[in-house]
Amino acid sequence: MTAWLRADGDDVILTLHIQPGAKKTEVAGPHGDALKIRLAAPPVDGKANAALLAFIAEKVGARGTALELVSGQASRSKRVRIRAITDQAVLAALQA
Repeated sequence: MTAWLRADGDDVILTLHIQPGAKKTEVAGPHGDALKIRLAAPPVDGKANAALLAFIAEKVGARGTALELVSGQASRSKRVRIRAITDQAVLAALQA
């Protein structure tokens, strides 16, 4: 598997490196042990965190309530939990 994706029971934990304020929202590819995601949203008042969760939910086909920002609320390094999904489905959806 990859360093940025870890199965946790029926859930998946993603280790991410976020670049807010980018020209467009997209998966940029591996960044060390994390997956880099560029976000068009600015890092102001939680807008980037909300945009991140919405983007991942759309990419993997999950409801927004299935995602949780586990750590990194005010950091570029974040961990996101996606409930009730397989690691293979997430890997296929997010690989750039």
